[in-house]
Amino acid sequence: MRKDFSRLPGEHIITWLLRCWDNGASSLELEGREAKQLGSLSREGGIDKAIGKKAQALSLWRRLLSSGRERYPFSEDVVCRPGKWTTMERGIQYLRELAVREMVYYDLDNTQLPTDPDEVQCTRPMWRKFVRSAPSSYANSLAVIDWKSEEAPTVDEVAGRLRQYEENLSSSLISAVEKLSQDVRQLKEDIPYSPPVQTRIAAVRSKRFSAPERGYRAYTPRGILWFYLRDHGEDMRKWDGKPTSTLRARVHELQGKTAVKRDSSRKNATPVSTRQPPRPSERPDHTYDPLEGTSKSFLQEVSSDYDEQD
Repeated sequence: MRKDFSRLPGEHIITWLLRCWDNGASSLELEGREAKQLGSLSREGGIDKAIGKKAQALSLWRRLLSSGRERYPFSEDVVCRPGKWTTMERGIQYLRELAVREMVYYDLDNTQLPTDPDEVQCTRPMWRKFVRSAPSSYANSLAVIDWKSEEAPTVDEVAGRLRQYEENLSSSLISAVEKLSQDVRQLKEDIPYSPPVQTRIAAVRSKRFSAPERGYRAYTPRGILWFYLRDHGEDMRKWDGKPTSTLRARVHELQGKTAVKRDSSRKNATPVSTRQPPRPSERPDHTYDPLEGTSKSFLQEVSSDYDEQD
């Protein structure tokens, strides 16, 4: 009996009382001296002392209820387990604990009052506490439920309705999932399979340039830069797909090398008068033109660059 009816460490009083009921406390008739031999069942001295207080033969269930009321004379002192329940069965268990809490403060000598927690009427305050403890997935649906008759249903009747509601909800959800799965399979059958086509998409990023940059970009289009690099022996496979700014940077680098080479060639040439420019026939034969073979318009543009550098 101690093993079946002893309170577990940290267990709430109401939870312990309901477990004693489920273990058959109402079917055990004990006299006072027999109840005292059970020792500490509740882990509270006040309750254990009150369990064996009456000498006449009483059920263990009635002794537990009366001792709980003697230890906690005000209903506000007895609190059911806090927090929200996560499953419907846990919610029903919480509703039964609320019924046990009501029974602790019953008049046990009144034979018209129920001795079974499942036969206790589910009052509106009990139902409000139950709804407040429900998770969000149930709270909205449970909040609109109301009793049609004046007499409140019993806890057992409410538990049956809740189980039916849970069953309908689960079956509706399962049906919806099955129908969705069928629709997806049908959709896969209707759509023919085709292997993915690999495509190459060139992403273009818009960028704002200053006025000089816009002028220079218009002055040296990508085609001219491309032909310049090709005519100067560049491997154009390396520049395929590169942005125009990269091509322009390489052209500037080649122009710098050409300018240095031309300056070094001019140092070895015969000096001429500054008043009269030398004629083309008087220029040294070893002067190298890096833009030879390019278009005429590009020659004019690069010549302008050379004049500015000189």
